[in-house]
Amino acid sequence: MDEIASLLEPQIPGLRRYAWALLRDCEAADDLVQDTLERAISRWNQRRDGDLRAWLFAIQRNLFINGLRRRKARGTHVGEEALNDVPAPGMSPESHAGLHDVLKGLDALPEEQRSILLLVGVEDLSYEQAARVLDIPLGTVMSRLSRARARLREFMEARRSTALRRVK
Repeated sequence: MDEIASLLEPQIPGLRRYAWALLRDCEAADDLVQDTLERAISRWNQRRDGDLRAWLFAIQRNLFINGLRRRKARGTHVGEEALNDVPAPGMSPESHAGLHDVLKGLDALPEEQRSILLLVGVEDLSYEQAARVLDIPLGTVMSRLSRARARLREFMEARRSTALRRVK
């Protein structure tokens, strides 16, 4: 058990970041990480040879998707007010507003594009690792990532253009 703990412990910060990015709620993110670790430990003998990190992210994403399906059936929704709870120590109001816009842009993306953008852009997984996590072909990873980046860029540019008005 100590061997498993020593392998899992370095992965926890990345799992927490990804969980928070998906859920935007610290308590729910911690619960998702806990569920991920419990599932990984209980199925340790079933793990894929090779990339432990990709296997853990695959477990976490599957648990997240299952939770989405359950929440959709129940109708529970986390509103925009959750974005106000984003910790911003030492951030200027402008940069906090920029973070708020990025988070809104991520929320506007379809789930499959948001997941790939977070895995590659935030968690720094390679395209191959992300393909394993999502169980999709490498080409699909690249096309979804390209579309996600383009949509996020369009969203951010649209936010900037509406924020700037000409005053006479």
